[in-house]
Amino acid sequence: MHSRPVINSVSGARATLAITLLALGGCSVFRVHQPPPKTPPAPPPVTAPLATHQFTYVPGVTSVLGELQVTKSRHEDTLADIARRFDLGYDELLRANPGVDPWLPGDGTTIILPTQFVIPDGPREGILVNVAAMRLFYFPKVAKGAKDAPRTVVTYPIGIGKIGWATPIGSTKIVSKRKGPVWTPPASVRREHAAAGDPLPARVPPGPDNPLGAYAMNLGWPSYLMHGTNKPPGVGMRASHGCIRLYPEDIESLFGKVAVGTKVTVVNQPLLAAWQGGNLYVQSFPVPVEGEDDSKAPAPVPYDEKAAALLQRLAEEHGASIDTALAEVAVTQSRGITVPVSRQGLTMEAWLGAARRVENTLPEGSNWDGRDGAEDTAAGATGNTGPGAGITQ
Repeated sequence: MHSRPVINSVSGARATLAITLLALGGCSVFRVHQPPPKTPPAPPPVTAPLATHQFTYVPGVTSVLGELQVTKSRHEDTLADIARRFDLGYDELLRANPGVDPWLPGDGTTIILPTQFVIPDGPREGILVNVAAMRLFYFPKVAKGAKDAPRTVVTYPIGIGKIGWATPIGSTKIVSKRKGPVWTPPASVRREHAAAGDPLPARVPPGPDNPLGAYAMNLGWPSYLMHGTNKPPGVGMRASHGCIRLYPEDIESLFGKVAVGTKVTVVNQPLLAAWQGGNLYVQSFPVPVEGEDDSKAPAPVPYDEKAAALLQRLAEEHGASIDTALAEVAVTQSRGITVPVSRQGLTMEAWLGAARRVENTLPEGSNWDGRDGAEDTAAGATGNTGPGAGITQ
């Protein structure tokens, strides 16, 4: 008669203990076990940089050259240093990297290299220049019967005419070539320099002080030419009196390739779009504000009905459509970064994040040897005073 309460007490104690244990460990007993967190993806490998100035071109197939690359700046780098190392213009690199200090990017700063280029509309022969992109494309002559065969195309960054001294648009040709040109500044240029407190001599002989550099090629337009420079950091900027400037190493290479009579076509195309490899690529550049000075920043290309309709039409021709959000960013940011706007759901951040990571070194086959270049300017001096020696720079 007295055992039942004992049994009940023991059972009650056990029940109380069980409840207590459940209360203390209930979180672990009833918690839904989550899978362990995924290991973050490994950073993309860093490889040697790809060529940035010479590519294989297949007529009727190739419309986009190169590949987007990303590198890290060195402690001693400026953007001008990196631009020349990768055969890019100064403004090309500046646009692609907004917010980066051009004089002191800092050690280990991520630098976008806009080394993918949409070829502008125009003849695929001779030299094709797009002043909006500040870049030229050279299509060497091919043998008869081989017009559709793969061939080489060369592209270089250029400097063009500053505000008030615009580089002409249209077609012309190379009419003469000179090594070690003498510069005879026109009266208008001498007046401009004198007014700025920087008087010029009547003639500047070949050498490191000659703004034409070591090589010059006269165009069919009087007073305009393609030439080198004694100030390489100015390549890729609107800084000349209408002439087309190249890095010393690039003008030397181009000078040896082109013949007198080579066709030169100059276009102004801020918005470029082309289909290649299953994608519609867009590359956009700011539209310069013409006027008496360059105090106003270039305006971005607007993503208006005309631009949207153009991109949609080009995509629909290949059974595709554009990602409107990505297209608007690519066009209006005008960073000069080539973007596949027909990839649905892609963002600019994801596109940049997937770019090839490369070492901050000269690409294989580069024209430049990494030296300053002043000695290259002097090396071309021959004292040429032939036809066209008195050309504005």
